[in-house]
Amino acid sequence: MLITVFTPTYNRAHLLPRLYDSLCRQSFKDFEWVVVDDGSTDGTRTLFEESSAIVHDEAEEQENSVLKRIKEGNGISSIRYFHQENGGKHRAINRGVKEAKGELFFIADSDDWLTDDALSVVADYYEEIKGNQNFAGVCGLDGTEDGRIIGSGLTEPVVDGSSLYIRNHLGVTGDMKEVFRTEVLRAFPFPEIQGERFCPEVLLWNRIASSYKLRYFNKIIYLVEYQADGITSGIVRARMQSPIASMMTYAEMTCYKDVPLAQKVKAAINYWRFRFCKKGNRDIPRMAWYWNVVMPLGWLMHKRDKAHMLN
Repeated sequence: MLITVFTPTYNRAHLLPRLYDSLCRQSFKDFEWVVVDDGSTDGTRTLFEESSAIVHDEAEEQENSVLKRIKEGNGISSIRYFHQENGGKHRAINRGVKEAKGELFFIADSDDWLTDDALSVVADYYEEIKGNQNFAGVCGLDGTEDGRIIGSGLTEPVVDGSSLYIRNHLGVTGDMKEVFRTEVLRAFPFPEIQGERFCPEVLLWNRIASSYKLRYFNKIIYLVEYQADGITSGIVRARMQSPIASMMTYAEMTCYKDVPLAQKVKAAINYWRFRFCKKGNRDIPRMAWYWNVVMPLGWLMHKRDKAHMLN
């Protein structure tokens, strides 16, 4: 199997049918759909484990018809569902990578969906670099339903490079859709820190970028709808509640050669910003001593964050 489409989900039963329908429309069929339910309490399990439900009204009947199609797997050769205790998206991804049978790993969040040709495009670009161990995979663009690119897009149709190079030297901005070789993700698992339920994805993407490059192509393959209660909207709070993973991310950014000095300074400030969320010195990621100079700026940002949390 070439592609595992992986969905980490938490209380998104009402949105999963949209993603499911986009998978059914794929012209490319050599894929599986693996879903890891991160402790949902909204009946997500019912979508995948029960073939029918009691119908009380017309709206529920319409929804139930979609859920029956999910159970039957129409248009998708393999659907596998796993439920685990709530521990955060990064733990769900680790589980999905472990369970994946595909050569490539395509993360599709439960509140987003794919363009109809997404998997076909991924397969075509991957075929060009398949077997080249310098590549961790391929990467397309995120967009909106009306066709707008999220971020800057690329200046060329195809660009080869690490994400650190693409972001920091070519100035590419915005979320993008990385599709990694599964074996690479198995070699770079997310750290699972006791008591923390969030780990920035960029921590892992940077680690991979230090050893591999991606083939980037200037085409939208992934459609995004940011939710009011999603991780993106509450990113500062999430990082404050998971300070070790946050500090780890920023401390490592100060060490990468492809990160310009100005970005390293910002990373060091953010390190201290979230360092002040952590009580005690146990398990604290370390930075070079000279970054202590930006500690006061980090403290000011920390105070501002705390004030915003109270509002």
